[in-house]
Amino acid sequence: MKYHFLILLFCLLTIFSCKNEIHISTFGSFNAVTDLEKFSSVIDKFSLENIDNNNLRGEIINVCPKKGCWMNLKVDEDTVFVKFKDYGFFVPKTGVESKLVFISGNISKDTISVKRLRHYAEDAGKSSYEIEKIVKPEFKLSFLADGVAIKTN
Repeated sequence: MKYHFLILLFCLLTIFSCKNEIHISTFGSFNAVTDLEKFSSVIDKFSLENIDNNNLRGEIINVCPKKGCWMNLKVDEDTVFVKFKDYGFFVPKTGVESKLVFISGNISKDTISVKRLRHYAEDAGKSSYEIEKIVKPEFKLSFLADGVAIKTN
């Protein structure tokens, strides 16, 4: 009986000592996000001006392979291009694809020039043929992040 109690105690201690910790890497001036907005509700808020102080949650599609100075996120059904405020921080260039990410900053509607699109294509390692095919500017949602948190596990 004494041994059964000790075995039970050992098993319980083993079970309760296991922790399911969440590991998050933060970049920039990221504050804990308490109220994450669905992307569709952010789009509904667009009128004539930009929106400040937004928090979004999404999945990383890809990151600038040269510096980690931009990334594309899948947020709901849309893709959002994210740059980092004043190039004050960068995210890891590899190993973060498909990771959950939380970002805080400002979202806007942007016209991205042909020159800038070609620069991004060059950063992404596109061929010169693909780069030369870029002849029109794009209109897309852009996010200027002042903080990023990536869930690493």
